[in-house]
Amino acid sequence: MVGPTTAAGGWWSEEMSGAGLRGMEADYVRRFHKHEPRENQCSSALVKHIKAPIHLVWSLVRRFDQPQKYKPFVSRCVVQGDLEIGSVREVNVKSGLPATTSTERLELLDDDEHILSIKIVGGDHRLKNYSSIITLHPEIIDGRPGTLVIESFVVDVPDGNTNDETCYFVEALIKCNLKSLADISERLAVQDHIEPIDLH
Repeated sequence: MVGPTTAAGGWWSEEMSGAGLRGMEADYVRRFHKHEPRENQCSSALVKHIKAPIHLVWSLVRRFDQPQKYKPFVSRCVVQGDLEIGSVREVNVKSGLPATTSTERLELLDDDEHILSIKIVGGDHRLKNYSSIITLHPEIIDGRPGTLVIESFVVDVPDGNTNDETCYFVEALIKCNLKSLADISERLAVQDHIEPIDLH
């Protein structure tokens, strides 16, 4: 991982070995990831290149009602009411993290631009005023359709913690989620390419 560098008014963490911030990625951050962190907040963005077509990756990301489809730390999720902007989900977190529940509100779900934004509004954790944006962008990887995923966040820095500590903790969680998203999406993409053998 290349360490955080300033980009788009926040902090950028590049989750690619040896590669710096690319022009197109910086442009996407400027256009879609507009956080304005206050003095007591930290903000960051992470990127993941996934060897799977965007429609497949989006089919997992857009499921506000089923984050456990790719988020390894989520054990259960219940959405109150219909799935729409303003919907609230109650998420149960697996043991091992300093939390058991999180209450999260759907801020934006754009199937055309492939944007999902959520805000944490409650729960027994220290992530106060946390909001995140995840965007998907089509790209070609090794001659095949792939997906560039960018996830950014802003959150309060808790009392007793530094800006760097807070960002590091949240980035670690997001990296796990993005790795899981990549693993599952790429596995599904491989299955899509396996054609049935005609034995006749």
